[in-house]
Amino acid sequence: MKKLFALLSLVAGFSSAASAADIATMQNLAQSEFRLLSEDLGSALSYKPVTPAEPLGITGFDLGLEVTSTDISKSSAALAKASGGSSPVSTLIIPKLHVAKGLPFGIDVAAFYSAIPTTNIKLVGGELRYALMSGGVALPAVAIRGAITRLSGVDQLSFDTKSLDLSISKGFLMFTPYIGVGQVWVNSTANVAGAGGVTLDQSFTQGKVFLGANLNLGLVNFALEGDQTGGTTSYSLKAGFRW
Repeated sequence: MKKLFALLSLVAGFSSAASAADIATMQNLAQSEFRLLSEDLGSALSYKPVTPAEPLGITGFDLGLEVTSTDISKSSAALAKASGGSSPVSTLIIPKLHVAKGLPFGIDVAAFYSAIPTTNIKLVGGELRYALMSGGVALPAVAIRGAITRLSGVDQLSFDTKSLDLSISKGFLMFTPYIGVGQVWVNSTANVAGAGGVTLDQSFTQGKVFLGANLNLGLVNFALEGDQTGGTTSYSLKAGFRW
């Protein structure tokens, strides 16, 4: 397990180090470029549950190291301009420490923290989830989730997302597939004027669909999720402990 954690950390670190830079020159962007960048960041930085719908229960925990990879080719040129002319990149890699705790009455809470290596991007997020159906031998679990994320570390950008989704899962022995749909609200405001003195400010919504699978091998747990938010695709892998 330690080797897997080390590998995930190295993948995230090397992928980011090879391509990333501080976001510190947003004054180079036109409004249309800022919109494209905000849309891709909305997809990349919005909440990724990477967990089935069934509740953890009052004694339950889910702790894992997570890596999310998002295709940002649509805004790669804009990100390069916002990062002082760095080389364009098509993929944003985000490592996260993710923890969830079960509470009574089918309620779970969760949070994550991320700091992307070689950039000034830091990200926190959290969720509150309620199981409408807890699931069982014959019935699936169904849950509704509200989540938020907030960017920090980038002085020139104020950015946050809010999301609401509905998911369903059904366990089969150690394997639990799940699927969900939802909506993401993105607020993105540059703290500097853009090219030509234009105000860079975008607020919009994006549709969200996701599917994944959880594999629990006793205490050791693995989860894989694919997410499409606003037409941009992300893949997340989490390895850790779940009980």
